[in-house]
Amino acid sequence: MAEGPNITRIAALMGDNARAEVLSALMSGCAYTATELADMAGVTRQTISFHLGKLMEADLVAVDQQGRHRYFRLAGGEVAHLLESLMGLAAKSAPSRLLFGPREPALRKARVCYDHLAGELGVLVYEEMLRHGLLRRADGGLMLMEQGRRWFEGIGIDPQKVAARKRTFCRECLDWSERRHHLAGALGAALLHRIQEMGWAQREKESRAIVFTSDGEKSLRALLHLAATKNPIRVAQTGDKTR
Repeated sequence: MAEGPNITRIAALMGDNARAEVLSALMSGCAYTATELADMAGVTRQTISFHLGKLMEADLVAVDQQGRHRYFRLAGGEVAHLLESLMGLAAKSAPSRLLFGPREPALRKARVCYDHLAGELGVLVYEEMLRHGLLRRADGGLMLMEQGRRWFEGIGIDPQKVAARKRTFCRECLDWSERRHHLAGALGAALLHRIQEMGWAQREKESRAIVFTSDGEKSLRALLHLAATKNPIRVAQTGDKTR
């Protein structure tokens, strides 16, 4: 017998096409009704109820009750991290001539990975943070450095408040399209929320794609450039640009 927990039950649950469609849809970070998920997975209402029951039993999916409606979501960031890693493996093993849909370029440029920024821009942000010493890999994890604390405070994020949340403060997450890492955890979620709050980017309707304005992308890249200097970083309130 192999040592450690048996992974076959979880693997079997995720290996079903309909359940895989449900989990992929919930990677958007949104909560959906059973009817909405049935339509996304292409199955009947009765069938989706069976699948959701199995996913909840395995603590992969959770449900929130609001009045008469039930909304299903991923059980947490650990599940999202597992799914993103599997997507990376799937992309790596896919045929080299795989045909992509019209939304694929936008998803590869920038997308939401559960609640944080992924894709080309997400990887860029994370790698620049490492390069400029805002974050540092240590003991198998990540540390926010003093310069990083000042950087986040300069764009309106209080790392101390973020650290108080009941979840992992910051960690790296393997990006399925870039095959490199982006920033996840509570700090990654706070950064994406702030980017949207400042009007630099918005979520594309019914998609995981995050669409940056031209000025928004320039402002983000400018902030990363400033991280390499000793200049103080200050971003005014919502909608204002770096100054």
